Amino acid sequence: MAYKISESDLLQVSNLELLARQVVEGFLTGLHKSPYHGFSVEFAEHRQYNAGESTRNIDWKLYARTDKLFVKRFEEETNLRCQILIDTSSSMYYPTEGLNKIRFSVIAAASLIKLMKKQRDASGLSLFEEDIQFHSPAKLSLTHQKLLFAKLQSLLLEPTQLKKSNISLALHKLAETLHRRSLVIIFSDLLESGDNHLFEAMQHLRYNKHEVILFDVHDKKGEMDFDFQNRPYIFKDSETGEEIKLHPNAIKEQYLSQQTAWQNELKMRCLQNKIDYYEAIVENDFNQVLMPFIMKRK
Repeated sequence: MAYKISESDLLQVSNLELLARQVVEGFLTGLHKSPYHGFSVEFAEHRQYNAGESTRNIDWKLYARTDKLFVKRFEEETNLRCQILIDTSSSMYYPTEGLNKIRFSVIAAASLIKLMKKQRDASGLSLFEEDIQFHSPAKLSLTHQKLLFAKLQSLLLEPTQLKKSNISLALHKLAETLHRRSLVIIFSDLLESGDNHLFEAMQHLRYNKHEVILFDVHDKKGEMDFDFQNRPYIFKDSETGEEIKLHPNAIKEQYLSQQTAWQNELKMRCLQNKIDYYEAIVENDFNQVLMPFIMKRK
């Protein structure tokens, strides 16, 4: 069951933490009404009992209800360290009107951080353009979470002009920076300036034993469907400033063909490297991000 936040709330984010809480609570409510109800609210407070460990913290009341053994989990415990990586280059600020890719990614990341906190999981944040601009390793504390929300909120106010991207460099550096096995969640439109060594960088992450979820963030109307009026346009590269005058109908077929070929290659390479790939469409709800995380964590 999808939980929809009004477009006005998504476009005027005055309190990102409150909005993220609404997204997560709506998602969990829908989860209990869906075929995935077995996750239950208890997942934030319990973990499954492992044979041979102490029985001191077994929740016997929960056992009576479910006929399964669960151990009460305490505040200092964490089963997962998750690093969220967000592409903050200029192309992520497309479209200029309505819900764009960076705003979607920020709200999705904030919702994941809130969900992880409920599960006693540690979260970290890395932001990149041509290089990593901000990096905060995964921690569990409330103070750390406040820092991440403040940094995410600031992304919605930063200038958008001529910021190039180099996701390959960012992933290589992150692979070396993360010394423990982590779950790396990436939000990017994968529009990289210069030579593209994306697949080698993703292999580096996997070689270092990190699990990876890649969210390929796109605007459906302009980028996926190339839906423009039947008239000439001046298209501007937001990362380089280069401009070109084109008639959309003259190149639409070729554009869609090349985009499909690129996505098919990307999906195949991710599958080969055991990377979870998902298309994240900004017009859709945030369940498309939260559900893959829950399934991966399970």
